[in-house]
Amino acid sequence: MANANRYAMLLSSLPYHGRLFGATQTPLSRIRLDQRLAQLAPADAECLRHVRRLAEWAQQDVEDSDAQVVARIERSLGHIGHAGVRDLVIRRLELRTLVAALRRRHRGEPAPRDRHWGYGRWVGWIGRHWNEPEFGLARAFSWLPEAKRLLERGASADLERLLASVAWNQLEQASDGHHFDFAAVAIYALRWDMIASWTSYDGEGAIERFDELIAAASRPMPIGDLGPF
Repeated sequence: MANANRYAMLLSSLPYHGRLFGATQTPLSRIRLDQRLAQLAPADAECLRHVRRLAEWAQQDVEDSDAQVVARIERSLGHIGHAGVRDLVIRRLELRTLVAALRRRHRGEPAPRDRHWGYGRWVGWIGRHWNEPEFGLARAFSWLPEAKRLLERGASADLERLLASVAWNQLEQASDGHHFDFAAVAIYALRWDMIASWTSYDGEGAIERFDELIAAASRPMPIGDLGPF
């Protein structure tokens, strides 16, 4: 069966995911999702494994150095042959780098000199514009001023919700034009992962977990020092 037909059948079998914050449970169980994803071609299944691993903060080893994290990112991205899906993952990594920079500066740390502290297009820019409001990127990323304000207030749960919204909107935008192809499958799986993470938290638990991440990190990790998005 051609992949196009196979993925059309796969996606047609998946229930609508709904809204992130309106969900009380995942649209289908993990077992059911895995059964559906077993229909992927082997190369695409391997690609999706790397996509979800890069997007899932809990799978990152916080004991690794920044350079080791970035090297692992590069290796995993090398397994993602679908350009649109690869770009989506890179946007998520860049989101994490921006948030890591906000946290680092909030802790009073100087501008990073090592290019391995984060990942993506904005690593050098952030270092050069360290002392500017929102690193001079508020126009490109309209959520940055609000994220900074919430971080300074210590509003952990609200900040986590904001960042989850940004990540969810990235998936929403990326879904345009993709209905029955591998990109649509990958986007559905990433949405499922976000819903699974978000619905497993309560407000107090989110605050405690978020504060533990900040307290435990002696340095900001572009991948591991984040929330469920």
